[in-house]
Amino acid sequence: MKFRVRFTQEAKNDLVRLYSFLLEKDINAAEKALEAIERGMDVLRYFPFNCRKATPQTPLLRELHVSFGNSGYVLLFEIEDNRTVTILAIRHQHEDDYL
Repeated sequence: MKFRVRFTQEAKNDLVRLYSFLLEKDINAAEKALEAIERGMDVLRYFPFNCRKATPQTPLLRELHVSFGNSGYVLLFEIEDNRTVTILAIRHQHEDDYL
C-alpha cells in the first residue's frame, strides 16, 4: 500500500528555511539536500511504520532520519490513517529538538 505524504504549513516553512540557508552558501548543496529529503519521503510512502517512534507514548508520531553529508535531517511525521502520512516538522540534525 502506498501512503500519501502531505506537509503542514510549519513543515513547508521548515523546508524553505533549510533550503534558503544552504542556497546562500552553495546552490548545488541546496539542490542535493532537497533531493535527499525527497528520497527519504519515498520511505514514508511505502514504509512509515519502519521509522523510529518519536515518543513511546504516541506510536503514530515518528521520525525519519535522512542522511546528508556528515549529518542530515530529521522529519517528524504522524501516520494519520492507513493512507496518509503528514510531515509536521523538518530539522537539521544539529538544530534544537522540535518536540
